[in-house]
Parts: sequence; structure tokens; C-alpha cells
Amino acid sequence: MDHEKVNILLVDDQPAKLLAYEVILKDLGENLVIASSGREALEVLLKTEIAVILVDVCMPELDGFELAAMIREHPRFQKTAMIFISAIQVSDIDRLRGYEMGAVDYVPVPVVPEVLRAKIKVFAELYRKTRELERWNQELEDRVRARTAELENSTAKLRESEQRRSMAIAAGKMGSWDWDWINGDWMWDEGQYRIFGVSPENFNVNPANVQALLHPDDVDELRKAIAEFNKGSRAYETEFRIVRPDGDVRWCVGTAAATIDGSGRVVRVSGVTVDITERKRAEERQNLLAREVDHRAKNALALAQSIVRLTRADEVKAYVNAVEGRINALARVHTILSLSSWQGAELSKLIDEELAPYSLGGQIRLAGPEVQLVPATAQTLALALHELFTNSAKYGALSTRSGRLTIGWQVDNDALAVTWEESGGPLVRPPKSRGFGTRSLLASVESQLGGQALFDWRPEGLLCRLQVPLTRKNAASSAPDKFGAAASAELQRASG
Repeated sequence: MDHEKVNILLVDDQPAKLLAYEVILKDLGENLVIASSGREALEVLLKTEIAVILVDVCMPELDGFELAAMIREHPRFQKTAMIFISAIQVSDIDRLRGYEMGAVDYVPVPVVPEVLRAKIKVFAELYRKTRELERWNQELEDRVRARTAELENSTAKLRESEQRRSMAIAAGKMGSWDWDWINGDWMWDEGQYRIFGVSPENFNVNPANVQALLHPDDVDELRKAIAEFNKGSRAYETEFRIVRPDGDVRWCVGTAAATIDGSGRVVRVSGVTVDITERKRAEERQNLLAREVDHRAKNALALAQSIVRLTRADEVKAYVNAVEGRINALARVHTILSLSSWQGAELSKLIDEELAPYSLGGQIRLAGPEVQLVPATAQTLALALHELFTNSAKYGALSTRSGRLTIGWQVDNDALAVTWEESGGPLVRPPKSRGFGTRSLLASVESQLGGQALFDWRPEGLLCRLQVPLTRKNAASSAPDKFGAAASAELQRASG
């Protein structure tokens, strides 16, 4: 059998003996290394890995005992096998000294070749097996270290994965659970307790307690899920509501998967619960906004339709200007309301928007506190102010540079009082009949807002007083589509 050769060191000061040892040991097939003195042997040991040392006891300068003592002092050679060859009669005391110096055996002279080969072969094989065991042990240690490192890396990755899962569950408002279908045991993670608004210390997870937290209208979903799994379903998903102990209602989506044994029977159900309350609320807000936009659009179209249908003029150009002016007034108030997300509009902003097209400099004076108007009131007053500005610019104080206009308003007992006072313009005569603008102003203020519009056609200028309740229910919360339809009806009656 092929094997790795080992080094055998032969130490003797007589070349003839060394040659004889080489001849005897040649058949072992090992590497024979020659040293003719103790010092030369030490040099060889420092450079070469030696399995067995065959050394003559009687040598000049450094005998076998002294050489053995020096070899054993080095940590690397404390277990190296040494065989002494002695040409003199060796007493028991000499043998004991040799063993103390580290010898493992004695070979007397004359040397019996078969005996020497047998002894050298035994220690060479022992060295070879020892080295092989050391290599195997090193390989085993390397494998253990590699496996340990692999397990540690796998454990670290698993821990990181669990941390990421926990973070994802916390960030995504998720919880996971496990239900032993056979013995009824439940397991909830931290996210599941958080979603249901309970804690492990004060909540025992069981079907009865879980069902008690479900919204009464959604309890059937739990029964339906159990029935589906009993029929052999592998997965189930549904949306449901829970009512937390503090009364807070939360929307959730639950996904469950069943584990089946060899006979096809459900043995375990595991799942994930996701809190989708914010998504549901966003959907509700979006639906509400869509309905609101639809109502606003209907309202605007109804008003525009009424304006187009009921505006009167002797010429096409005058008709176009009148329609454009009224629709622009409606557009301006819509812009103001949009900026406030349709929460309302400041009266002063409505007046400023109507003033903008005229660039009248110091002809107009405004006086009044900040008043927030609800959308329906803002729309109606914007159109009323537009009619007053339009008439004043055509026929009243704003038609000349000498004219002056004072607009004042105040709030008293939840009612808004607006005073429109013109002066310095052309001589005013009471009209023989009311035009469309005046009739629509009266109709909208009185019918829509439940207010009152009073006109005093003084020679020095028009004096108009508008009384508008701020807390009237229909002014604050009337539906836009009803508002548009009612406005159209009133305008039709006013034009009759």
C-alpha cells in the first residue's frame, strides 16, 4: 500500500556504521537522513521534520545522552521517537538514564538487522498514523469551524430577517397569528395584539374572546371561514371590522392558509391581519369628495344655465357681456372656495374679487369685520355683489370719476348686514321696472338665503341694504344640486 514517506535521522560519528544502517533500513522505503555528529543532527532537526532518530550513545564532543537531552528541551521534539545504539554492555542504570533522556528503546551491538528494521518500522508507522490523525483532527476542526460559522451566519440572517419582518409588520400595521386546529391553541404576535387594541397580559386568545372583538355585522365572516376550512379549503381572505375595547372601530383584511396532514385533514391555520382603516377612510373621503364635486358641478351648471336662459338684452353684444360677467363672477367665487377646500370664503375677498376688473382707485371705501361665509351664502352674495357693481359701473356712482361708493358690513345676532351706499354720480331716478339683475338679486337673497334686500333710489345715489342670516340651516348646509335648482326656479319666477 502506498504511503507518505517519513524521515529517519541516523546519527553516528563512524561512516561505516552509518552505511550499515542505511543498508539495513533501505528496504523500509523511508527517507534516510545522515548526521555524523550531535551538532549536525541538531541542524538537521531544525530544518527537517523527523519521525525517528537512531543515535549512537558513544560519540565525541556530544554523546547520545547529551544530544537526547538537548533535543527534548525543544518543544517541537518532545515527542520524537529516539532509539539508542550502544556497543558496550548497558546496565539497568544506563537504560534508566537513557529513558529519562527521552529514549524509547535500546539496540545493542552487534545489530540484528531484522530487529532494527522492526523497531524503526513500528515507530515510523506510529509517527505516520499520528500525523494522519492530526491531519484528520485538523480537517475536523476546520469543518467544525466552517459549519459553526455557517450556522452563525444563518442564525444572523434569520435574526435579521425576523427583525425586518417585525419592522415591516410594525410599519405596515400588520400582525400574524397561528391556530392549532386540533387542540385549539392560538398564538398571536405583537402586531396582532396591537391591531386588536389588547395586550397579552389582559387578553386570553380563544375563539370566544376573538369573536367578542369582531363587529357584530362581521361575525359571520369568521363562521364562514371556519366552515370553508372544514370543507377542505386551503386559503381564505376577507375584510372585516373589529371593535377595540376602547370603542374604536378598525377595518382589517385577513388572509389565512391551512396546513393539511397526510389524510387531508386541517391541522393548523396560520394567517396575517392588516389594519386597513386609513385606506378605508381615504376611500370614504374620496367617495365623499367625488359626490361633493358632482354636486358642485351640478350647482355651477344649474346657475350658468339660469344665467344664460334668463339674461335679457336688446343687442347680442350686450347679451354676451352680461352673460360673461355673471359667469365670471361665479368662477371667481368658485376659485376662492376651492382655495379653502370648500370650507367657506371671506366676505372681504368676495368684494375684492368683484372690484378687481374696475381699477377705480380711491372711489371705493370698505369697512367691516372679518366674516366667514359658508359656500352657499358666498355664491349667492358674490352674484348679488356682481349685479350691484355692474349696475353702478353702467348707470351709478362708478360710471363717473366723481362718484363714490361705500360698502360697509357688520354682524349682529348671527345676521350679516351689508350696506351699499353710492354718491356723487349721475342724478338717480327710481326705475319704472326692475331689470333682470335686480330681480335675480332679490330672488337669490330672499329665497335662497332667507334674507332681505332693500333698495332706496335716492337722487344723490343708490342706497341698498342686504340682511342675510348666517346661521340659517339651508344657507349653511343646503345641497348644491338643490341650490342650483332652486336658484333657477326663483330666477324664472323673478323674470316673469
